[in-house]
Amino acid sequence: MSPRRPDADVPPGLLLVDKAGGMTSHDVVARARRALSVRRIGHAGTLDPMATGLLVLGVGAATRLLGYLGGHDKTYEATIRLGQSTVTDDREGEVLTTTSAASLTEDDVRTALAAQTGPLLQIPSSVSAVKVAGRRSYDRVRAGEEVELAPRAVTVHDLTVHRISRPALDLLDVDVTVSCTAGTYIRAIARDAGAALGVGGHLTALRRTASGPFSVAQTAPVEEAAAALAAGGGTGTLALTEAATSTFPARAVSEEEARALVHGQRIAATGVSGLRAAVAPDGRLIALVEDAGRTARVAVGFPAAG
Repeated sequence: MSPRRPDADVPPGLLLVDKAGGMTSHDVVARARRALSVRRIGHAGTLDPMATGLLVLGVGAATRLLGYLGGHDKTYEATIRLGQSTVTDDREGEVLTTTSAASLTEDDVRTALAAQTGPLLQIPSSVSAVKVAGRRSYDRVRAGEEVELAPRAVTVHDLTVHRISRPALDLLDVDVTVSCTAGTYIRAIARDAGAALGVGGHLTALRRTASGPFSVAQTAPVEEAAAALAAGGGTGTLALTEAATSTFPARAVSEEEARALVHGQRIAATGVSGLRAAVAPDGRLIALVEDAGRTARVAVGFPAAG
C-alpha cells in the first residue's frame, strides 16, 4: 500500500465510477480510499451489489456536495424476469415462487408495466438499505427478523419496453429503460408487475446509466478514475468547481464578495430562488449560496477547497 498522504495533497472533486457487479457501494469507496490514500471519500446514491453502472464519489471537499447529488432523477437499464419471485426481488435471492408465464401475451406485459409509471406508493424490498429504528432493513432480515417497510412516494417518469423474450417456456424476460425519481426501487417494479400478472417477477440485471447531469458515458473503473484525479483530471473525474457548476447555476463573485463568503458573511441577493455555485475570479468554488431576502447566504462553504 502506498504511504498515507494528507487529504489536501489530492485535489477535491468527483469520481464518476462505472461500478462492476458483485461490489457494494462501500466496496467502491474503500477501493478509492486505498488508491488515493485518502479517508475523506463518500458516495451519492447506493447501488446494489448486483447492479452496475454510474456511482458518484466525492473526494475531499467535494463530499460536501454529495447530499445534494443523491436526490437527482436516475435512469436505469434493467431486465425483468416474469414467472418467478425471489426473497430479494432480484436474481441473488432464493426463489420463493415459480408460476408459469407461458400464457402471458406481450400486451399483458406492456399493460402491467405501464401501470408501474407515474406517481406510485412503492414498498421497498425488505432487503433494501432502508433504515428501521436505526438499522438497515437487510441487516434485520439477515438476523431473522420480520420486516415490514412503509410505502414511499416515488415517480416513474418513463418506462420503455425494448424487448420481450422467452429464456424458457415458463419464463419471460423483459428489457426496459426506466427514468425515475431518487428512491425508486427498480426491483419493486419487477416484483409488483409480476404480482399484478399473477406469476411473480424479479430483476436479473440492473445498470444505472444516468444520475442528474452525470452519465455512465463519463465514467471509468474506480482505480482509473482515482489515478486521473490524483494526476489533475481526466476520464471519470470532475474538478470541484466543474462538479458544482454541473449541478447548480454558476454565480460569478468578485474577490471582495469571495472574501465575505469565506468569512460567512452575506452578499447581495440575485433575486432568483435556489442554490447557486459562487465562483471567484480565479475559478475557485467558494460556496453554494442562496437568497435569503435581500441578501444571499452561504449554504455550504468551500473556503479551503481541499
